[in-house]
Amino acid sequence: MGNEKFFKEYFAIRDEMDLHCAELYKLHAPHLNCKAGCDSCCMDFSIFPVEFFAIKEQAGDNLKNGIKPASDGECPFLVNHRCVIYDTRPIICRTQGLPLLYMGDEQWELSACELNFTGFDFDEFTEENTFPQDRYNSRLFLLNEKFIESLQDKLFRNNDLIPLKKLFTEQEGEG
Repeated sequence: MGNEKFFKEYFAIRDEMDLHCAELYKLHAPHLNCKAGCDSCCMDFSIFPVEFFAIKEQAGDNLKNGIKPASDGECPFLVNHRCVIYDTRPIICRTQGLPLLYMGDEQWELSACELNFTGFDFDEFTEENTFPQDRYNSRLFLLNEKFIESLQDKLFRNNDLIPLKKLFTEQEGEG
């Protein structure tokens, strides 16, 4: 199967990003309220096909630990306030809680969890102490583009996203 090289590159991006996030978590520890059981940011995100299939490959049988969400938008892998695919969770889930810097419609924008940084002066955020979301998203987009081009069936376009719940429903159908 020819997907391994794409998955390997995806995992390399994810590992690099995890190191960057770890540095930021350490730097911002006094302002972060994220802890086990905090799941207000956990949703049924949609992800690029390359990430979807890499997670499907890596998570394997762990995907069966998900549950059918009570409502649309809920993450199927959030069970009893814990992520059952935590080690293989998508990139977007790895940045939750951190201050994210990204290009908005006309200017740079900053996003941070409303539960965090409550006593922090937002003017103190800089490029050095925020997560450069666009840098990683651009790399992921370009990798996804190459991945899609390599597929025989051409089921996806460059901007197509797949809901996380499909990882669970595909496993559910296999059972």
